[in-house]
Amino acid sequence: MALEHRLELKLAQKLILTPQLQQSIKLLQLPQMELSQVLNQELMENPLLEDVVEGGPEEYTGNAEAQSEESQPEPSDYADAPLEKIFGFTTDDYFEDKASDGRDLGYFTEGTENIQPFEQNTKKPSLQDHLLWQLRLSRVSEAVCHAAEAIIANLDDDGYLQASLEEIAEISKVQPAVAEDALRIVKGFDPPGVGARDLQECLLLQLKPLNLESSLVEKILIEGFSELNSKKYKQLSAKFKLPIEDIFSAVKVIEGLEPRPGRNYSNGEPVYVVPDVFVEESEGKFVIILNDEGIPRLRLSNYYRKLLQNKKSLSAEERRFLKEKMDKAVWLFKSLDQRNKTIYRVTESILKFQEEFFRKGVKHIKPMTLKDMAIDIGIHESTVSRVTSNKYLQCPRGLFSFKTFFNSAVPGKGDVSSATAKEVIKEAVAGEDHSLPFNDKQLVEILKGKDITVAIRTVAKYRDELKIPSHIKRKKWF
Repeated sequence: MALEHRLELKLAQKLILTPQLQQSIKLLQLPQMELSQVLNQELMENPLLEDVVEGGPEEYTGNAEAQSEESQPEPSDYADAPLEKIFGFTTDDYFEDKASDGRDLGYFTEGTENIQPFEQNTKKPSLQDHLLWQLRLSRVSEAVCHAAEAIIANLDDDGYLQASLEEIAEISKVQPAVAEDALRIVKGFDPPGVGARDLQECLLLQLKPLNLESSLVEKILIEGFSELNSKKYKQLSAKFKLPIEDIFSAVKVIEGLEPRPGRNYSNGEPVYVVPDVFVEESEGKFVIILNDEGIPRLRLSNYYRKLLQNKKSLSAEERRFLKEKMDKAVWLFKSLDQRNKTIYRVTESILKFQEEFFRKGVKHIKPMTLKDMAIDIGIHESTVSRVTSNKYLQCPRGLFSFKTFFNSAVPGKGDVSSATAKEVIKEAVAGEDHSLPFNDKQLVEILKGKDITVAIRTVAKYRDELKIPSHIKRKKWF
């Protein structure tokens, strides 16, 4: 078959996402704090946007036209105006004021502007900093030092080594034996247990400082780690031919060891959740309030609007630039307005479906899907997914993710959601006898007593989602 080139015309319809539509979708799925960052960035990049200071003399009233035209100076007024006309003071006034408060008397000398206060230069040392400091104090060869630095660089936040010795040797360009020596040295550093490859090795490394080598604790960690992990203490007793009390004493020591030796040096910043919506009860009715705290209050600059109207003062390029920025600003306002309206409608729909939750608690959450809400408020299911992603709702019951209110139905009396079943399981485990915890079959019976019918595998699935271990691991022997 011969190959040939030819031109063909084809007519097809495609959905093209314009930059404006992409921005609208992006703003819709942004949570509160990220939205504030995006708007502040727009504020810096677009000269036609202004931030209205709350309580200021020019506070935004919601209508840019409502502001007095007389109060806005003409662009031409700034062309050759002296400093005192624009700012209300002269250069002599400025330098006289500067000298009077000591700023020009040697307290602010050249070269000291970028020096930060002592408090800003101090920070908590990281795990890597702490280990490198110990390495600098150690007498080791240059090759071992390079390998040890590579090992320290490949530790995670908990202090576990995430690379093999072969990779360490390749990175630091040393022999495998040198990498082994470097790892041995790092394992001897503080905190005990650092440099381990797994939990068993981490716990074993902590025995030497406690003088527990060759003890029952070490034997259990080496020969009976699988039984220890499953809390099969009777099997350990039979395995070592020792009374169960001796096993309990050794296990208490193991429980006092640190499974994450690097946690005290973690510099992880706390993540704060800011609610996007407040739902408050007033006179028996729920009121929806969109959270705008920390969000810049934007408006169009009257100065640049008038500058655009003055065709004589602008070149074609300047006019095109300002017109482009004006269109972006107007579209931004439309996108923000659409975002707020959509979030409000979604919250209204949540209130409609889940009113019993807001009045009685988590056990009364009803089954609801994204499709149910999409049909209720007349928007696409994907739009509902974007609106509810990474957003939180604050109500008298607490702070909840929007995704909390979407649950599948489980067999039971009336409308029973998976969230209701999980709450029953959580309460049952919280109130159980720790010496005889409920197994999954017993949890199934407890759910049946609440008119909720689920299988054992479903209970195990819910338990995993709630991060509740099995009854064997929950059991307390002493």
